[in-house]
Amino acid sequence: MPPAQQLYLLDYGAGNVRSLLNAVEHLGHTIRRIESAEDFARADKIIFPGVGAFGYAMKALRAKGFVEPLRAFIASGRPLMGICVGMQVLFEGSDESPLEPGLGVFEGRVRRFDSAAKAVPHMGWNAAQAVRPALPQQPDLGDERRYYFVHSYAVPYTGAGRQREFAHTATRYGDEAIVSALWQGSVFATQFHPEKSGGAGLLALRSFIEHDLRRRPDAPAGDVLAPADIRAALTTRVIACLDVRANDQGDLVVTKGDQYDVRESAAAGGDVRNLGRPVDLAQRYFAEGADEIAFLNITSFRDLPFRDTPMLEVLRQASRRVFVPLTIGGGVRDIVDPDGAHAWPAVQVAGEYFRSGADKVSIGSDAVYAAERYWQRRADGAEPCDGSTAIEQIAARYGRQAVVVSVDPRRVYVRAPDAAPTHHVIATTIPGPGGERFCWYQCTVRGGREPRDVDVRQLATACEALGAGEILLNCMDRDGTNAGYDAELIADVKAAVSIPVIASSGAGCVEHFSEVVERTGVDAVLAAGIFHRREVPIADVKRHMAERGIPTREAAPCL
Repeated sequence: MPPAQQLYLLDYGAGNVRSLLNAVEHLGHTIRRIESAEDFARADKIIFPGVGAFGYAMKALRAKGFVEPLRAFIASGRPLMGICVGMQVLFEGSDESPLEPGLGVFEGRVRRFDSAAKAVPHMGWNAAQAVRPALPQQPDLGDERRYYFVHSYAVPYTGAGRQREFAHTATRYGDEAIVSALWQGSVFATQFHPEKSGGAGLLALRSFIEHDLRRRPDAPAGDVLAPADIRAALTTRVIACLDVRANDQGDLVVTKGDQYDVRESAAAGGDVRNLGRPVDLAQRYFAEGADEIAFLNITSFRDLPFRDTPMLEVLRQASRRVFVPLTIGGGVRDIVDPDGAHAWPAVQVAGEYFRSGADKVSIGSDAVYAAERYWQRRADGAEPCDGSTAIEQIAARYGRQAVVVSVDPRRVYVRAPDAAPTHHVIATTIPGPGGERFCWYQCTVRGGREPRDVDVRQLATACEALGAGEILLNCMDRDGTNAGYDAELIADVKAAVSIPVIASSGAGCVEHFSEVVERTGVDAVLAAGIFHRREVPIADVKRHMAERGIPTREAAPCL
C-alpha cells in the first residue's frame, strides 16, 4: 500500500472491531477510525464492519450523520469493504428491521433464514463459492477455503436479475443459498468475517488493502452458477475451552476441574491445577487448528473495579494473536464496583468484553434466573419477554449470535416420569444407582454448587425465546471423566431448540467427538483438559472426524 494512502475504519458502535484493527495491524498496515463526517473526504479506502441488528446499524449511522457522506464516498469510486452487517446495509432493507431502509446501493432485501430444517443463526466455517469465472486482480478468495459466518439474516442468492452484476460468491446453508461476497465497481463486501477466518480471511483482507480491486462496469458478467449449483460445505466446529482463574499466588492460569473441582489432591499440595497461561494456550490452539476458543472466567475478581478485571487484558492480548472467534464467559451480569462509584449493567459489561476482543459472551447462572422468571411470567399470564434480562438486552444491541448460554446440568434419576411431573423426563440407557431407568436434567448455578428447580429443556427453550443464539451444554456427571459426552442429554436439547448447540464435558479420545456428532447432529464439540495436556491433539480429532465423513476445517497457515 502506498505510504500516502489513508485507510479508515467506519465504526458505528458495533461489537468487536478490535479484532479487525488487530488483523489490519498484523498485516503491517495502519488504520484510523472515522470520527466525523469530514473524515470520509480524507479516506482513500474504508473498511465498514458490522455486528448485530440491521436497524441498530442504520439508526447509528444516521445519528452520527454518516449516511450521506458514506453514499458520497461510494459514489466517488473510492474502495469500500463491508463486513457482515456492513454488507447487509448496502441493500434496500432487511426483514430484521422492516421499517428501517438500507443504503440502497444494491438491489435486494436481506431475509431471515428458515429455521424449520436447520439451526439459526448460521454459525460456523463454510465455503464462499465463486459464481462466475475469475477475473484479473480480484479479491483473494478460494472455493476450497473456509470462512467464519455468524448471522441469522442474509441476501438470498438467485443468480438472476441485477444480482448477476454484483454477486461474487455464494454459500449454501442447509436448503438455502445466499450471497456471501459481492463485488461491483470499487465495493467489495463479505457476509463472513475475514478478521475471524484465520489465514484464509487475512488473505481476503490483504487483497482489499494492498490492491486495486475495482471491477470495471464493462467487465463481462458471463454465466453465473444457479442456486442449485452451490455446494454444501459447512463444517463441524472443534472448540478449545480454557477455564481461567487466579491461583493461590495471584497469577492468572488455565486450570481444569475434575467434576468442577480445580484443585490438586491434598497429597499433591492442594494447589489450583495449573495447565498454562491463557494467552499462550490460546495462540497454541489457533496454530493447531481450533475453530473457536472459549475463555471461561471462574474467578470473580470482586475486589477489583470492572475496568481492571484481568480478563479484559487477556482478551486484548489474545485478539492480537488469534484470528478465530473468541468467547468469554463468567461475570456477564450487572456489576457494581467495590467502592460503589460505578454500576455496570450486563449489556455494558458485554460491551467492554466485545471492545476488548470477544466475539461472543457466555451467560451462566443469570441465564437460569432468567429462565425461571420467563416461566413464572408465563404462568402469571404476563409477557415473558419484557426486555429486562441480560440475554434480551445484549441480543438487542449486538445480535443474538453474540449471546451463548452456558448450562451446567446434572442427572436426577426417577423411577417413572410421573415422579417428576413438572420436569421433562427421558428414558435412559444408563441406569441410576437404584436401577432407575428414567431421569431429568437439573440446572445449577454458582459453578454447579446450587441446584435449581428448572430442567435443561425448560432453560434451553426459555433462553432461545429470550434471544440466546447458542447453547453451550456442559454435563456435571461427565466433567473430567474422559468417558465420552452425554449423548442422551445433548440429543434431547438439540431436538428442543432451533439454535446451535455445543457439546461439552467428557471427551477422552477422538472417537468420542465423532460419536456425539453422529448420534446427535450437534453443531460443535468442545474440550479442555485433553487438549491442554496434549493427550488428544486437535488435528487428530479433525482427522478422525473427516475419516468418518464429518466435514471439518483444514486450518490455513496464518500470514
